[in-house]
Amino acid sequence: MSDFTDLETEASWLSDGDLETVRGRVPMVYVDAVPVRVDSIGEVTHIGLLLRAMADGTVSRALVTGRVLFGERIRHALLRHLEKDLGPLALPRLPANPTPFTVAEYFPDPDVSGYHDPRQHAVSLAYVVPIDGEPEPSPDALDLAWVTPHEAMSVEVREEMTGGHDRLLRLALAHVGLLP
Repeated sequence: MSDFTDLETEASWLSDGDLETVRGRVPMVYVDAVPVRVDSIGEVTHIGLLLRAMADGTVSRALVTGRVLFGERIRHALLRHLEKDLGPLALPRLPANPTPFTVAEYFPDPDVSGYHDPRQHAVSLAYVVPIDGEPEPSPDALDLAWVTPHEAMSVEVREEMTGGHDRLLRLALAHVGLLP
């Protein structure tokens, strides 16, 4: 039995052409993670939102998200993407049982589900993950902002989120009992 450190990510990736072909024919499996800070009794005090430059040239607030590789366990995909986006010192506290709080279906057509990914149909398992360390946003991100649940639900923050991440964030807050 191998662990995630044995997973050869370069060998697990498809070429750009193969990936485009598969994306056009098969739903891809993703994970979405809502990084949070919790107090001593486990209540969410802050949510971590990445600021990213998007492919279309816009800037957007985003959650941690990424593809699950062939042969990779869900918890390992979560850890890999959290460490990639938040750095190795983020110290995410992964759940003992990786059961998502929801499943989101992203479609190239934004009117199908409210979750939109122009590249593909993707099924994403979504998690709320406490962060215990000191995250540093990856070079792919412009910034990492920690906002309160109240700030996260503000019109200003929600308007900065695209692809349905604002809806996913709202579901995460409801899941932890903090929907304003």
